[in-house]
Amino acid sequence: MFRADVITLFPELFPGPLGASIIGRAMDQGKWSLNATQLRDYAHDKHKKVDDTPAGGGPGLVLKPDILARAIDDVSPDEDPRPRLLMSPRGRPLTQDYVRELSKGPGAVIICGRFEGIDQRVIEQRNLIEVSVGDYVLCGGEVAAMTLLEATTRLLPGVMGSNESEMDESFENGLLEYPQYTRPATFEDQVIPKVVTNGDHKKLDIWRQEQSEELTKLRRPDLWEAFKKQS
Repeated sequence: MFRADVITLFPELFPGPLGASIIGRAMDQGKWSLNATQLRDYAHDKHKKVDDTPAGGGPGLVLKPDILARAIDDVSPDEDPRPRLLMSPRGRPLTQDYVRELSKGPGAVIICGRFEGIDQRVIEQRNLIEVSVGDYVLCGGEVAAMTLLEATTRLLPGVMGSNESEMDESFENGLLEYPQYTRPATFEDQVIPKVVTNGDHKKLDIWRQEQSEELTKLRRPDLWEAFKKQS
């Protein structure tokens, strides 16, 4: 079973959206588990202080290394095979390939930073893998952790209803997904393209591939260049 542990200052945010829909049902069915640990529980002073000013000066606060290390060691002892991930805007990009890799493993231990980040020594001493969900900054790592977990757990065996649906989605084949339609056949004077409804599956496959390529060229030239190199 895929086991997820999250270390956070806000454990009450979890499971949040992860407890709903197919991801939540999969958790209820025992296909994966989620535990959120309060970082303040590992602070020894009466105020449960977990941060301090940056060494050398600067704005904001930094999570203290001794407290965070204690939490990591408790949640993830040395024999734990799960990767230790730190949600961070300077980390490796979260891609479909990476979440697929994670979904094939035993789970993940996810550290949610706050303030100006965490002490670099913890990153190095506890072999944390920094992961970014995009080129922007959030108030903390909790929403990013939920993004990573939803993207990963939906790929676990038995979670999604159709493997074909999964393989047609954006990024699975290096392209963005083609347009989708459903009833009614006419909506505000717009009709579903005939190629979608005429029953010629070969022509439909060609049309979908062309649409995927055109959308990718237009919206994600970076993906298009990578796709051309692989083709």
